[in-house]
Amino acid sequence: MTTHPAPPPGEPQQTAEAARELIELLEVLWERGRDMVSATPVSASQLRVLYSLDREEGISLRTLGDLLGSAPPSVSRMCDRLEALGFVQRLPSSVSRRQLELHLTAHGKAYLRDLRVQREEALLAVIAGMSATSRKALLRGLTGFREALDDSGPTASSRPRTPLKDVSSA
Repeated sequence: MTTHPAPPPGEPQQTAEAARELIELLEVLWERGRDMVSATPVSASQLRVLYSLDREEGISLRTLGDLLGSAPPSVSRMCDRLEALGFVQRLPSSVSRRQLELHLTAHGKAYLRDLRVQREEALLAVIAGMSATSRKALLRGLTGFREALDDSGPTASSRPRTPLKDVSSA
């Protein structure tokens, strides 16, 4: 874990407020992207399931519930709905006949791919309006945030450590 000098008083609070505001704006932007991808209604919770299955292909309902911090009955209902939409399929486990594995279908993978493309296009449009100095500062800040989250976050061990892309040329 990397140690850093103590920040000036009040700075962490100001940074947290700015991050919260940014997240709220991103949520609006994200919803627009989701509306453009499909007329199929997928809730935010169901989208978290899709993201989890994209990262952890073939996990069990129990493991998914642990990742999401959700009770097994609610996870099962979300998977029922996603299965009915054709986004998820349950297959017999290769290690236990008593378990099922959860997998994204080709339709589920395509949905996530299209959603990510829409969201990235929206982000690139905003980032393109920033100065090169601001883009580099944003990348440094996001990289530092990601590193701090990876070092101390509640799901640090289950999250792949992928570096953020350099957007300075956007």
